[in-house]
Amino acid sequence: MDLGARGWQRLRVVMLPLTPLVPRPVRRSSETCARPAGATTTLTLVKPNSQRSLESGEAAALEDPKRERITRAQDAPPDLLVIQPVRDWSCAECQGTGDLLIMDEPGPLCLACADLDHLVFLPAGDTALTRRAKKASGLSAVVVRWSRTRKRYERQGLLVEEMALEQAEQQCLADEEARMRRRERDRERRAAEDVDLAASTASEIRRLFPRCPAGRAEAIARHTSLRGSGRVGRSAAGRSLDEEAITLAVVASARHEDTEYDSLLMSGVNREDARDRIRPAVDRILAAWAQPV
Repeated sequence: MDLGARGWQRLRVVMLPLTPLVPRPVRRSSETCARPAGATTTLTLVKPNSQRSLESGEAAALEDPKRERITRAQDAPPDLLVIQPVRDWSCAECQGTGDLLIMDEPGPLCLACADLDHLVFLPAGDTALTRRAKKASGLSAVVVRWSRTRKRYERQGLLVEEMALEQAEQQCLADEEARMRRRERDRERRAAEDVDLAASTASEIRRLFPRCPAGRAEAIARHTSLRGSGRVGRSAAGRSLDEEAITLAVVASARHEDTEYDSLLMSGVNREDARDRIRPAVDRILAAWAQPV
């Protein structure tokens, strides 16, 4: 695999023996590093964007407002974490139970024993209301729940003071019309961007595969560039009309629309074997479409 073509660079890292050393700057990857006796050399793949952080004496050029936001975020204490349990549990102090718990040194505590039972739950979903309620609340906690399918904790909402929630709701009602207009403008802007991206993608498909029918090229472009789909057309490479990303979108369309790939999957054939079986057919289709007009 050509790693250089994928944007990776080789960076020489010297593994030194376990002896006291004076810290020294990391050299650039293009420089030759002398190896002390007993040292071993490994190769580490580093993205170009991350290489700057490895070079001493180079600080990221951040604007003052952005630097201040990052500093505040780093200095802020961590949020209190409250869990929606998925199993039965009992409080380590009162032996009771409930819908929420917080972990402490003795074990799980109910909100009453943790002195958090005066807070009210604000479900996730309204960004402005959540932001304002948290800002106005002197005490707040993030509520999470374990997802068995994704194997991680996912945010469910906030616990905030009731007065803070009421204040936030009033603020949101006061500027609801303005926020609605802004959302509508953003929606129209995104829709226009999606139309432009689909048109540009279809044009690029027709350039790479001149004999691909125009209607088929447009259908592939709409499918792969659908917002929120996670498909290759919505990736950074796809949005920049990278040739490899466009080709992958065409391959996916040919695989599903012009071969027996879906039928093989439904019959129990695993994905890799199914792809191996239909690869010659996909190659023939792409070769035919790539012929000049």
